[in-house]
Amino acid sequence: MAPNTTSDLAATGVLYEDDQLEDSPAVARKADKVEAKEPFKAEWIWLHVIFIAALHVGSLYGLYLIFSSAKIQTTLLAFILYPVCILGITAGVHRLWSHRAYKAKWQLRVILTFFNTIAFQRSVLTWSKVHRLHHKYSDTDGDPHNSRRGLFFSHMGWVMMTKHPDIIEKGKGIDMSDLEADPILRFQDKYYWYLMPLCCFILPTVVPVYFWNESWVNGFFIPGVLRYLFTIHITALVNSFGHFYGNKPYDRNLQPTQNKSVSLVTLGEGWHNYHHTFPWDYKTSELGDYGVNFTNAFIDFFAWVGWAYDLKSVSMDMIKKRVQRTGDGSHELWGWGDKDITKEDKEVTIITRKSE
Repeated sequence: MAPNTTSDLAATGVLYEDDQLEDSPAVARKADKVEAKEPFKAEWIWLHVIFIAALHVGSLYGLYLIFSSAKIQTTLLAFILYPVCILGITAGVHRLWSHRAYKAKWQLRVILTFFNTIAFQRSVLTWSKVHRLHHKYSDTDGDPHNSRRGLFFSHMGWVMMTKHPDIIEKGKGIDMSDLEADPILRFQDKYYWYLMPLCCFILPTVVPVYFWNESWVNGFFIPGVLRYLFTIHITALVNSFGHFYGNKPYDRNLQPTQNKSVSLVTLGEGWHNYHHTFPWDYKTSELGDYGVNFTNAFIDFFAWVGWAYDLKSVSMDMIKKRVQRTGDGSHELWGWGDKDITKEDKEVTIITRKSE
């Protein structure tokens, strides 16, 4: 006897999710799935928006003060604090703590933690968790600054909007036990909101006033606000421009690119295609050229002193094989960019590959 009810059809396996029976369990399940997959719509966090807007207004005022009333020492202090903050991110929270690309004795860890606190980009524990999440789920909804959501979002928009649910869910699986075991990092994280204002804004303001009789206004807005926002924009270039503009000699399937300009201003973080291909390399680049990778020189110096050790790197053979297997052909030595390879040689190679 042929089944003539919804339950009978389901029992025989004849009923599928495509069946358009309004009272069927399958249709109900399908409706639930559709409802569960409603697109995420980010909302503005207006407190963050107002804070960042105020920083930009204050920075413009600080720029005006440089040319109108500030002493040269005050401007020089802002320039000195810039690489200090950058190194707190690049050599510290990025290469040392997020990727464990090298190890450091307590003296260097204290210095880098101090530098990181001046930079004001959240504590080492928080920053490292966000960055490990970024690498594990790069350019997906689980990436806090997913570049596929646009240049503005990946640059600064992500700190002004609510998080995608995937970020919250996948973030629960990020292991931070290695960093949580460090008492220096635990101390910084526990007292961060006391230490950060002191290091990032109060000290840069007080030093000019005390040592060369600068005004409080100039001290606050130039080495304080202007320097802070400038370093924020510079480090954010890695997340934005470093994922949009440049070539991909190491892995053409990755979104991050090689960008020399970004590397220059970030003291070595612009070789982003290499870094996402080999994230454990302490140089974050193939060669570690000091001219465009000052962070590498910084780490090498402290390795010479003895405060940095167990520096991880990648063999040239491994790099070569990866370039030949997944690169976009732009590598200057093993790709189409080699000046010693003639146009005829390249054409022959292309013809050979097409015939295979």
